[in-house]
Amino acid sequence: QVQLLESGGGSVQAGGSLRLSCVASGRTFSLNAMGWFRQAPGKEREFVARIRWSDGSTYYADSVKGRFPISRDNAKNTVYLQMNSLKPEDTADYYCALDDGSSTRLWDYWGQGTQVIVSS
Repeated sequence: QVQLLESGGGSVQAGGSLRLSCVASGRTFSLNAMGWFRQAPGKEREFVARIRWSDGSTYYADSVKGRFPISRDNAKNTVYLQMNSLKPEDTADYYCALDDGSSTRLWDYWGQGTQVIVSS
């Protein structure tokens, strides 16, 4: 089993920045990728960004490309989402996800989420 713990959410004004962190613990030796998703009130969960653990390659949703760089610290089994130039439409609960190939699902584990509120 793998446990994911997010931190770093909060309230910020438009144009500000926040950095989210997600630490993976437990059976993390076959980690393939980690990613971030978000769910705004009344909307479905959507993909934000992901990073492949082996080579650090990244992929982003168009809505955050150029504003939300994702990075990782292999030694700490931690993934970060640096959120810059925040907009009110970025307001959502942000979830960390992990892929270790242990199931048929695309993402095998999810964190509990951290709330981000961006005020105009």
